[in-house]
Amino acid sequence: MPSRRPASSQNAAPPQPDRSRLREAALAHLARFSTTEQALSQVLERRILRWARQAADAGLDAGEVASAAAALRPLAGQIAAEMTTLGAVDDAAFAKARAARLTRSGRSRRAVQARLAAKGLDASVIDDALEGALGEGDAGRDAELGAALVFARKRRVGPFRPEGVEGGDNEDVSRILAAFARAGFSRDVAERVLATERDEADERIHALRNSP
Repeated sequence: MPSRRPASSQNAAPPQPDRSRLREAALAHLARFSTTEQALSQVLERRILRWARQAADAGLDAGEVASAAAALRPLAGQIAAEMTTLGAVDDAAFAKARAARLTRSGRSRRAVQARLAAKGLDASVIDDALEGALGEGDAGRDAELGAALVFARKRRVGPFRPEGVEGGDNEDVSRILAAFARAGFSRDVAERVLATERDEADERIHALRNSP
């Protein structure tokens, strides 16, 4: 335990985390959130760093606090790995569920891939999730078009342009295509969206949101 610096006024030092406390913190987090192994490790690392800041503020020796925090940090990854072994963390299931949810909310396949990569998931896990949740070939193209139509509905463009609002000039189309491109949709998909009738658009969105 780090020693305390002399101080005229100090807050109570928080208890130093140990394996038991960090494991309890991991279980409490998993009871509330679905997450990945890397994300859980980061949650526990932040808990350790928070203790270190509070301990230093309470007057404990800063050098000893930093040393203790460094020694504790490997526990974060170890406990996260243990949760995976126990089945409490499942990167593959998380990736598949998140891929499906993001697609149904109007995210492109490219955007979904980037979101999953940001969670620290392996490329193979991401590829399997995209294939499992969105499909390949015709199924994958249908899912991408459905997502693009959801995006169009949010932007109120293409088949979802409000009645009475004119559009279709070159400048307007270029602006819309640029918005689709920034969202990760290909030009071909964007042009298909703009050519889709409202009834078909609604049917495709319904199919996407009710796909298994």
